[in-house]
Amino acid sequence: MNFPDFFDQVPRITLRDPLADLLGSVTGGLMSYGYGDAVRLAGHSCPRVASAYWLGVRAIKTLYGDDMPTRGAIQVSLRDPLETGTAGVVANVLGLLTGAASGGGFAGIGGQFVRRGLLQFNVDIEAELRFTRTDTGQVVLAQAYPHRAPGDPQTMRLMQLCLSAQATDEQRIEFGRMWQQRVQRILLDHAWDDTVFELKAA
Repeated sequence: MNFPDFFDQVPRITLRDPLADLLGSVTGGLMSYGYGDAVRLAGHSCPRVASAYWLGVRAIKTLYGDDMPTRGAIQVSLRDPLETGTAGVVANVLGLLTGAASGGGFAGIGGQFVRRGLLQFNVDIEAELRFTRTDTGQVVLAQAYPHRAPGDPQTMRLMQLCLSAQATDEQRIEFGRMWQQRVQRILLDHAWDDTVFELKAA
């Protein structure tokens, strides 16, 4: 799969999944995820997928510090209802990283490893997202502002040409390049920009 080169420059995250360890799915239960995994799940790379991935990575690292994060032990709450905008896409990416799932998630084994119900929508919170450790109750609130990292002004004009089937092959290629250039800026140039990615321990 030929992803843009910058995907490999985006930091990955490794978590220990006790369920994967128990079932022998992976040695030591260690699961590693990168931005390319989020793109495979979503089927595309865009500012929202990028923001969801990076907010998730930063929130998890904030919750656990230098300790190995535990996949399946993080509750993820979204302020928006599932049907609103990109809430479902964001939730899917965060579910990949954390193991959190809504009503259709894993019900557990012998009362352990329950993932169902760890992903919640339409929650009354002051930020876009809330991450909660189920073992300690520690909370991180997170919000992304990808519009503060705008792309090339020509991007939307080219998008309209592509959507109306009026774009040339060269224009389609240029649109894709510009689109991913903005994603790259969000994930690399603005990765630690507090005006784009806002996280707060609560």
